[in-house]
Amino acid sequence: MNTTTSTTDKPHSSKSDAAAEQPCSGPMAQPTREHAWLERFVGAWELELDMPMGPGKPTMKTRGSEQARMLGGFWLVSEGQNNDFPFRCMLTLGYDSRKLKYVGSWIDTMTNYLWRYEGSVDPSGRILTLETQGPSPMAPDHFTKFREVTEFLSDDHRVFTSSMLDEEGNWQPCLTIHFHRKR
Repeated sequence: MNTTTSTTDKPHSSKSDAAAEQPCSGPMAQPTREHAWLERFVGAWELELDMPMGPGKPTMKTRGSEQARMLGGFWLVSEGQNNDFPFRCMLTLGYDSRKLKYVGSWIDTMTNYLWRYEGSVDPSGRILTLETQGPSPMAPDHFTKFREVTEFLSDDHRVFTSSMLDEEGNWQPCLTIHFHRKR
C-alpha cells in the first residue's frame, strides 16, 4: 500500500492560486462625463429625412421614428425605423477612454456592412462629429469616407447631416435628418 501523498492531491492555498481560480475581475469602470453627454439622445424621437437623389433630381423626403436608451451608463443604443418603407436600423455610441474618442457602430436592413465610427464633441458641447468609411451609395464596390455630424439645436431638436468625400476631396451632403423629441 502506498502511503505517500502527491502534492497534486492537496488543495492549493497560495494567494496566486486563489486569484487564478477567481473569475477575471478588477476595478469596475465608471461612466465619465463623456458617457453622460450621450444621455441627451435618450428618448423617443420623430424624424424627418431629406436625401438628395442627385443633380437635377428631386429630394426624397420621408419620416420615421427612433427610440434610444443607455446601456449601463456607457453605451447609447438607438433603434430606428422608416414610416414609409421597410427600413430598420441600430446605432450604438459610447466613449472609449483609452482612445479619448467617441466610438460607435451602425447596422441596417438595407446593407450587409457594419459601419464603425470614431469622433469627438466640439468645445460648445452641442456638436458630435463622427467619421467612418464604407461603400459609396453610387458605387457600392468603392469605399469612401463619410463625416456624420449631429448638432443639438435644443434638448428636443437635433439635426443629423451625413456627407461623403467626393473624388475631388470635397464633402458632399447626402442625407439630412431633423429629430424632434416626442412629447
